[in-house]
Amino acid sequence: MIKPLGENASEDWEDQALVRRVQQGSREALELLVSRHQPWIYNIVLRMMYHMQDAEDATQEILIKLLTKVSTFDGRSSFRTWLYRIAVNHVLNMKRGRAGTAVVSFSEYGRGLDGAADMELQDTSTAAADVQLLVSEAKIGCTSGMLLCLDRTQRLVYILGTIFGVPDTVGAELLEITRENFRQKLVRARRDLHGFMENQCGLVNHANPCRCARKTQAFIDGGFIDPQHLLFARECVTRVCEVAEKTCDSIDALDEAYRDSSRSSVPGTT
Repeated sequence: MIKPLGENASEDWEDQALVRRVQQGSREALELLVSRHQPWIYNIVLRMMYHMQDAEDATQEILIKLLTKVSTFDGRSSFRTWLYRIAVNHVLNMKRGRAGTAVVSFSEYGRGLDGAADMELQDTSTAAADVQLLVSEAKIGCTSGMLLCLDRTQRLVYILGTIFGVPDTVGAELLEITRENFRQKLVRARRDLHGFMENQCGLVNHANPCRCARKTQAFIDGGFIDPQHLLFARECVTRVCEVAEKTCDSIDALDEAYRDSSRSSVPGTT
């Protein structure tokens, strides 16, 4: 699988060759070009929007922009830069999705978690998912909700820099900012997210009382989890780690905790 957001995207010459064929009218080349990049675009958009349907719609909108603008690509920049700037600009300026107004701040999100009663998860034998799958749904949904507490730019920088391991050279290129500015934005996003997790999340700090298994039944009762229609923890999914390059260096324990839960199960492309 290609890794277009790596430091040295050696596959760009293949993309440019496909683009030339597309500009000459090749439908096969167009399908190949889309299949190479759709999983990456989708997984970025999903982390920005939370709901699969919103992410699928936004991904299709980005691909339509690709189809309508590919004839203007002249090869003076890398295709990666050209395409992912389209994606970045789209997610930064798109209309709010269903989760767009659900979370205002980390403090409000924390109050919501505190207000969710701790209880033992009932063994729902009639549900479509087993108990462990429901707990996974709660964990992934909760950590995805935390990400929505960041503003759009912070969220995108964190997704690129932490979940996908994009180096500052590429991140700065895509957002059209300096490398230093990208690093500063990433530091601030980590600080805000990590500060919340350190004080709230039992996955990061075992002294915290909040535990996914204890909150799962409350999430079900509150309508945030539908055992018959899971958003995240489905058996047939495309994991983020299948499209995101696994970095060897651990940034710190908080990044690892968030990255592991974020990568644990992400729906695939349509």
